Amino acid sequence: MRAGRLTASVAGIIALTLTAAGCGLSGGSGGGDGTAGGCKVDKGNVGSGKLTGDVKGQITFQTTNLKKDFGAFFNGVIASFEKAHPGAKVKWIDDPGDNTFTQRTVADAQACTMPDVINVNAPTATALTKAGYLLNLSVKDPEVAKPFVPSFWKSATFKDASGSAVHTTLPWYTGGVLLTYNKDLLEKAGVDPAKPPTTLFGLFADYEKIAKAGKGTFYATMANPVWRIPSDFDQMNIKTLSADGRSAVFANDPRTTQWVAWMAKLYKEGAMPKDSLSSSNDPSTLYSQGKVAYGSTNPSFVRFVKQNSPSVYDKTAVGQQPYDALGRASAGAPQYISVAATSKHAPVALAFAEFLTDAENQTAWCKDPDVVIFPTTTDSLNDPFFQKVTGSDPFSQARKLVADQLKTADTNQTNLSPAVQNAIVGQVQLAMQGKKSPAQAVKDAQAKANDLLKQAG
Repeated sequence: MRAGRLTASVAGIIALTLTAAGCGLSGGSGGGDGTAGGCKVDKGNVGSGKLTGDVKGQITFQTTNLKKDFGAFFNGVIASFEKAHPGAKVKWIDDPGDNTFTQRTVADAQACTMPDVINVNAPTATALTKAGYLLNLSVKDPEVAKPFVPSFWKSATFKDASGSAVHTTLPWYTGGVLLTYNKDLLEKAGVDPAKPPTTLFGLFADYEKIAKAGKGTFYATMANPVWRIPSDFDQMNIKTLSADGRSAVFANDPRTTQWVAWMAKLYKEGAMPKDSLSSSNDPSTLYSQGKVAYGSTNPSFVRFVKQNSPSVYDKTAVGQQPYDALGRASAGAPQYISVAATSKHAPVALAFAEFLTDAENQTAWCKDPDVVIFPTTTDSLNDPFFQKVTGSDPFSQARKLVADQLKTADTNQTNLSPAVQNAIVGQVQLAMQGKKSPAQAVKDAQAKANDLLKQAG
């Protein structure tokens, strides 16, 4: 698993608005034809009623950028499932997980060729749920929620075409959120590595100290605000959107303007590389070169550093991401498993999705020594592997820190479309360049976001 894969999932959630002919679900339990999106499907896949039928037939299971590192594990899961269900076959495919993933998956759905069981992120789940291409899991199996930590199960809810919240995903694994930092660089700036700040503005104050100490030889973090919007707003408990998601409200909170003012000040003072303002690169490369003090907030980033820069890994420590106004840690956005409503063998697909995400399989995968990821089931998090971590190395400390958070953490990522997120980011970038005042940038960002939200309906 590449660090960037999970990093993108916790740094900021974006969603694609999908328009397709015949949106939504129709039909009821039983045989015959129904529709899912623009596709004809068995009536048992849609509408009310528990899914029934034999667990027989071949399905396609798609992951995202996992086959290279975890082939043996998933082949074992598939073999165990097929042994338990002799009439079932699972074909595994792996998607590279690039920035066109949502668009490509939407296109597959519209062509009625989406994989039966698919690993999705929040943007993709948002788009597919709105168009009716995913199985309503809590309807098709009323017992499906039982294994999961309540906050993660809550995060697995997305809105259908009518605006109703439905469970179209199973929470699978999460990266958690923490601070990763170079102890030597912090000490050079007079920042105590053993005392992470408790607020984002406190973290920004540390960034300022690093800028003064580094003087362009090293930096605090990357400049592009795309990595921080809306995740920083979420952690500060700034409401980005109204409750119904139809309008932007972040400008109503004075802390938003304060946040933009801090970003502009830090950029001007050299806390961030000037050429990173519009770059899509995360901190991975520069951190591994010892040129950035703070790395990714994703725990799996620690693995990336260990593999690519052992000397920097020896200087690396992890700490609590600021709780800030939220008062507790954010668990970020988990990865999900969904079942296609267009599946020709939906009973097989649903059974496999539940088998893949059960406590036994989640625990087994998250114990892999080469990854720092965390399960979403209660039984998994109770495993001594997560509760009795004793090592002092960054890997072990990352596991312990995040595992301690997850049972009470909120999965509170705000879903923004790419257009809305880019509109906000663009105005913040203008303020950081000194081309607009922070107050004007926030005002204009909200106006542009509202125009886009209105157009999307």
